[in-house]
Amino acid sequence: MPTFYQSIAANKRQSFTIVIFFISFITLVAYFMVYAFELDPSIIPLALIFSGIGSFISYWFSDKIILAISKARPATKEEDYYFYSVAQNISIATGIKPKLYVIEDTAPNAFATGRDKNHAVVCCTVGLLQKLDRSELEAVVAHEFSHIKNYDMLLMSIVSILVGLITLLADLMLRSSFGRRNRKSSKDSGQISLLFTIVGLLLTLLSPIIAQLIQLAISRRREYFADASAVAITRQPTALISALTKISSDKEPLEAANKATAHLYIANPLKNHHDSIGWFAKLFNTHPPIKDRIQALSQI
Repeated sequence: MPTFYQSIAANKRQSFTIVIFFISFITLVAYFMVYAFELDPSIIPLALIFSGIGSFISYWFSDKIILAISKARPATKEEDYYFYSVAQNISIATGIKPKLYVIEDTAPNAFATGRDKNHAVVCCTVGLLQKLDRSELEAVVAHEFSHIKNYDMLLMSIVSILVGLITLLADLMLRSSFGRRNRKSSKDSGQISLLFTIVGLLLTLLSPIIAQLIQLAISRRREYFADASAVAITRQPTALISALTKISSDKEPLEAANKATAHLYIANPLKNHHDSIGWFAKLFNTHPPIKDRIQALSQI
């Protein structure tokens, strides 16, 4: 069985491979789009800037935006000593000191957000604090600290910019007309030009969906990475297994969560999916199936 160090290394390699593939896919799609519709290549950096503005704002103010949406309150040592003391222990182990917040909801869950280690937030629900024992809570908090330590918020923001880029380019391409192409003689254009046009059109239609699927794949891989990193901190894989089992078996949806924030939580807070669904539907999940995460943890 792999050690948690080997599991972390494997998850790093897999995440890196997916990201490299994603960047290569974006580059290839952009090239075909520009060539097929004979647009000025300068449109790519312009589209990158426009798609980056919204993602940058969301990234920079992510903690304030998410906390406001979630109606979370600051945790205090007096009122939330259980959470406060556990987080303090994990802070000592990781060297990270995020702000602590609590959501007044009985559904057990937690999330982390923030643009960097100095502007990070870890938030737990009241239900999580009430339903988990100390070792289980330590495992969940360590998982959220790991997201901060692994710069997952930054990575997913960069991925969001690239998804926005390809979506914006696809929209521009669909609004364009083939009539904008320069008329060339059949000798100059021929079958190669026609092939590029067809491929460019297909990529224009399919690339936004493919990009989002890759984005979701990266999100799921980072959950595995955070699980393994949490075990490296606590040395207790069974505690995280137990915590995930309790969280997933609780059928109460988290009222403070929505589709825009669901991907941040340690487990899907909307309770609108099942591990038994088909492989194609699983491609659209932000989280890996709990049973797969437990299986990975049980092998450490």
